[in-house]
Amino acid sequence: KGVGPRRAAALAELNIHTTRDLLHHFPFRYEQDAGEIPIADLTPGQTATIRAVVTRVSRRQPGLRCTVTDGDDTCHLRWFRQPPRRLPLFRGATIVATGKVQIYQDQPELIQPKTELFDPDADAPAKPRNAQQVGIYPSSARIKSPTIRQLIKNILATPNLAIPDPLPPELLRCHKFPDHAAAVRQMHIPTSETQLDHARRRLAYEEFFLIELALGLRRRKYHALQAGQQLRLTAEMDQRIRARFPFALTDAQNDALRDIARDLTSPHSMTRLLQGDVGSGKTVVALYAALVAIANHRQAAIMAPTDILARQHFNNIQTYLANSRVRTCLLSGQSPRSTRSADHAAIRAGQIDLVVGTQALIQQAVTFKHLGLVVVDEQHKFGVIQRHQFRTKGPAPHYLVMTATPIPRTLAMAVFGDLDVSIIKSPPPGRGRITTRIVTPARWSTVMTYVRRRLLAGEQAYVVCPQIGPEDAADNQPTDNQRAGNQPADTATKSRRQLIAARQTCRRLQVGPWKDLNVGLLHGSLTSAEKEQTIADFRANKLHALVATTVVEVGVDVPNATIIIIDNADHFGLSQLHQLRGRVGRGPTNSLCVLVSRSSSAAAAERLGVMAQTTDGFRIAEADLRQRGPGELLGTRQHGLPELRVGDLVNDFALLDQARADAFDLIARDPNLAHAEHQHLLPAARAMFGHQLALIDAG
Repeated sequence: KGVGPRRAAALAELNIHTTRDLLHHFPFRYEQDAGEIPIADLTPGQTATIRAVVTRVSRRQPGLRCTVTDGDDTCHLRWFRQPPRRLPLFRGATIVATGKVQIYQDQPELIQPKTELFDPDADAPAKPRNAQQVGIYPSSARIKSPTIRQLIKNILATPNLAIPDPLPPELLRCHKFPDHAAAVRQMHIPTSETQLDHARRRLAYEEFFLIELALGLRRRKYHALQAGQQLRLTAEMDQRIRARFPFALTDAQNDALRDIARDLTSPHSMTRLLQGDVGSGKTVVALYAALVAIANHRQAAIMAPTDILARQHFNNIQTYLANSRVRTCLLSGQSPRSTRSADHAAIRAGQIDLVVGTQALIQQAVTFKHLGLVVVDEQHKFGVIQRHQFRTKGPAPHYLVMTATPIPRTLAMAVFGDLDVSIIKSPPPGRGRITTRIVTPARWSTVMTYVRRRLLAGEQAYVVCPQIGPEDAADNQPTDNQRAGNQPADTATKSRRQLIAARQTCRRLQVGPWKDLNVGLLHGSLTSAEKEQTIADFRANKLHALVATTVVEVGVDVPNATIIIIDNADHFGLSQLHQLRGRVGRGPTNSLCVLVSRSSSAAAAERLGVMAQTTDGFRIAEADLRQRGPGELLGTRQHGLPELRVGDLVNDFALLDQARADAFDLIARDPNLAHAEHQHLLPAARAMFGHQLALIDAG
């Protein structure tokens, strides 16, 4: 009722297409409606309802104003836009008006009130006089919150809402939850704060339960329905692999390797997330797993998000595997076409044991003879479809995803809840301490003079520039990802702006405080060879400093670099700042991170203050999640995570934990959801995930 073609189009802009969508379009906040009260009790700022008689109507433009009385006091009703023509105001009419109260010329007014008008001789129906909470809904320019509220009230006027409850009765009884329909009514028309909170928790639990159910079903599919490649790992193999590393592995690395070894030698395919802070030694763990696969006559592949990181992995691996019989190759969009064709043929024939590459690995031309292990590094840099394409390059290969961006446990459970998790928290021994300082642009010269002294003493520095600066036609050259056709237009624009800022900063330093020092420039528009040469010069200490865009966020490892200056640090999220700070502190010397903030906002100061207080990546990630939300933190829309309407990954951890335990327990008891009380679960998951349901199987 009340929805024609135009209004339906307006609702569609809010992703509301059905009655169910509308019922699940919940208020984002509530205002207190004082109920129907005497005019004398009106208080500025409150939303109230009065019942009165019209005594005067003024149609002077702009807008409309009328005076009303309840017999004891008077007030005004004011519309800045004319009310609908179906509201023919006239003296003597009884009016019931609801609106926000303000004081104008010492008289109370209701602004833009919603009204009901009655003839003088008609009986105005009684309205409840008690106070209530009124929902304020997400809206748009074409359809406002009051209209949405009224449409929902039209649906709720139906005594029995035909909404199937997806949760099994056993869970409702166990947790003393209201049924779905009752919870939906409470969300729209709450009868009390307690009942509203109970309804919100029930619906949040339902969202979490359906997410965890989907993840649990995916986990069951990989563990039970697909025969894994059971590998063999002997003590001799372990010793031979460890002998390849010129250092002893840390306890944290050994713990992760025990988890991985248990997975590789089981009859099921490994599906594991390896989290480790920057510089914690994840790559060595991944190479160990790859060598186990190769020792079992399988192929292994490692995919990195950037050419720089892929080449660094490849070069490090080449060093570790010097004089071994392991056959390796590097695949990237920068590789010559003739070389790529030869590599494709060798991989297809099984003549390559270990492939390291970028997104070039997921191209259709790349096929493996016997792929046993795939490793995705910096997994959040890839979309879910890309990871799925890589994962399906072989028959049920073991699957290891890695991230140096610590993921808060709630987010990890919601996005990667089907993966086993290993964490490397402690860095390798012998690393220096990192001190972080926050400065204003006014101290730029002081900072550069101080850093200059340290550079002349033999240390090295990064200067990182964010997305700032005007457009410059001369800089509209394609970046690496654009050349490969993998970068959206808005991302390309950001890259160009970063490039402009980096060039300007480099020139500013070369003619200013560092004019007699060797200052290099690194950005995504350089060719692969140019980037390699610049990084090689920096690593060889031929450059005192490197001015760069965020291309250095991952993949640049120079132990002698002890200083990083991040300009406009308030433009970055905390997790990205933590990644950038991880470029230093990789050697034994104590390091310095300088965050230059050009923002005067208290929120920016509080956010950057977290960086100064801790170097614990997990604490930083938790703060980042609270401040930016899951969608911003990891781009979770790419990960198949549906939009949460009610649940809060920051504050509802206990609820998520319970939902996960319940979902996995239900799957253990009824793996095919065949029981009658479970019949609504899959339809509810489809309704919640929509088109993303296809991505549930993607990983």
